[in-house]
Parts: sequence; structure tokens; C-alpha cells
Amino acid sequence: MVPAHGGRAAAPVYRPILASRRGELEALSHLEPGYAALVAPVLEVNAIERSMMDAMRRFPPGLLPAVDVSALPDLPEAELGRWGVPVVPVIRLAESDHRLVAHGAAARACGRRALIRLRAGQDRAGPDASTTAVERIWRFTDLAPEECDLLVDAGDVCCPADVRTAEARIRHLLDWARRHAWRSVTVAAGGMPPTLSRLPTDEPVQLERWDWLLWRRLADAGVDYGDYGVHPAGPATGDPGDRLPTVRYTDDDSWWVYRWARRGGRGDDRFADLCRTLVSAPHWPTTGAAFSWGDHELLRRARRGAGAGSTANWAAWSTSHHLAHVLATLVHPAVDGAPRWHPGQGPPQRGRPLR
Repeated sequence: MVPAHGGRAAAPVYRPILASRRGELEALSHLEPGYAALVAPVLEVNAIERSMMDAMRRFPPGLLPAVDVSALPDLPEAELGRWGVPVVPVIRLAESDHRLVAHGAAARACGRRALIRLRAGQDRAGPDASTTAVERIWRFTDLAPEECDLLVDAGDVCCPADVRTAEARIRHLLDWARRHAWRSVTVAAGGMPPTLSRLPTDEPVQLERWDWLLWRRLADAGVDYGDYGVHPAGPATGDPGDRLPTVRYTDDDSWWVYRWARRGGRGDDRFADLCRTLVSAPHWPTTGAAFSWGDHELLRRARRGAGAGSTANWAAWSTSHHLAHVLATLVHPAVDGAPRWHPGQGPPQRGRPLR
């Protein structure tokens, strides 16, 4: 096989894996236009709804999502080429022949682009079997390796032991990936606990971003960064009746989880109290690239109590800040105290390529 090369395009630098729920889609639609080409969201679709299509049409120019329909039956409505929305197909190793052909048609319609998603925990075949699987994908989709991005999905990493185990497994997969001329290689993981209902309420709770730590440990491999936003990689297992106002707020190496249960007064007042506590915290960004549409909405409620919102709103505002914070961290490293890149100046150069 042709070895991987270093002449890849400069963007994107961030691939969040997000559910195609209203909150996550709304956060993407409010993404800073200067960042749109730098983020390539991977949307997991469990049902095809008109509201989802409408939300995707409101994405800023330059934002091209990848769509994973592996959870859907192999039916015509799941064929991405029929959607009328520009998307990149997400391909898993065990897709049917029919779906591979349909994904190939969708990929050719959007500039010959596809993303192959390799799950580190489930796709445990050896290097030769993995090569056989991706060669089958290229054959049925009529794509070349350099037209495909590789996403190595580590799943949940929720403690130091998970990080160590995932790092060893992913390094093994990256050794295999070097056999092929991928368009790009991204490592993604999810570090948010599957349930928050046991956390204390009415005070900020700090949680480690184990997914971010895993990627930093892999910095020498030169891979791009992906995560699951502010939600767990697997299905949430919290109390379905737990609808307390909740904001998951991203900081450099951790999340701050705000769950507010204070009684007395209206629900709007309770959420305004949550927001006032957040905007007075040291991790609140007063200015700069990490200040997002979601931060603006939280600040409005801290100042004027403009409604408590819903679970979808809380997800939207939390995700909006998370996207902005991650992008600012990836493309705004300070040089002598000043950022080296701002939206509108063109994409930054990526890190060391996978060799």
C-alpha cells in the first residue's frame, strides 16, 4: 500500500461526534463563521426528521457535516444522496454492500469525500483483517484512500485506567493506519460520565476531561482532535426524571457541571441564579474566541432572567461554548501573549502529520 503522506489540507482541525438532537444542531448553526471550515461535526442519526434537515440547512457556509446513519435500517430514505443537503458519509467497517454503494454515490456528490469510522473497542480485528475491510470499502465506494478521512473512535474514557488502556489500543491502530494514505486521521473519545444525577446540586462540580487528556498523550502521533461534545460516548444512564437545570461548562482540562435545585420562586429565577453563579466564576470567558453564542445566552439570563429554557436549550448553550472553547484552544495558542490566528484570516496550519 502507498504510505501515508504529509501533504494534507490544513482544515478541519476538530471533529466532534454529536447527536442530531435540536440542542446540538442549534449550537452548530450559531458557530462563528470564521471557524466553520475548521470543525467537521460527525452527526449520529437515529431517526430522519424534517426538523433535522431544516437545521442542517441553517449551518454556516463552510460547515460540512459527516453523517453516520449506521443505526438506521438499510432503506432508501437512509441513502444520504437523497437528502438534498451536502453531507459527507460516515462508513463503518461492517456496512452492507448496498449501503457502501450508496455511500460511494453520496461521497462523489460532495467532492469525493468520506469518513471511515473505526471503533477502537468494537472493531478488534488484526491489521491484515482491517486492511481487507477498508479495501472492500474503497472497492464498493469507488474511492481512493486519500479521499477518505479516518476517525479512530476510542469511545468512553472516564478514568486514568481508561486513558492508559485506550492509549495503548489507539497507538496500535495508528501503527496500522500508517500503511495507508489517509486524507487525515482523527482520534476521538468521550469523557463525560454517563450520568450526572448523583452529583451535588447548587454548586459547581469539577470533572476531568479524560478525552482531552488522552489526545494530549497522543500529541506525538500528529492526529487531529475529536470528542463527544459535552455528552457521554455511550447512552446516558441517568434518572430520566432528573430534569434539573443543568449546564456543562468546558474549561481547559475539565468541565464544570452546574445542576441547580434551589427551591423558592419561579424556575426562571432558579436558572438566573445558576447563570449568575457561572458568570462570576474564574472560568467564565469575558472576551476572546471562547466567548460563544451560548455564552451570550447564559449572560442574558444572568443579567435579566430571560427565561430558563429547556433541556434542549441547556444542551445548545453548553455545546456552543464547548465548540468555541475547543477551537480556541486548538487554533489560538498564545505566542508572546498574543493569539497567532483569528477567524477571517484563513485556516491555521495543522500539527505534525501522521507518518
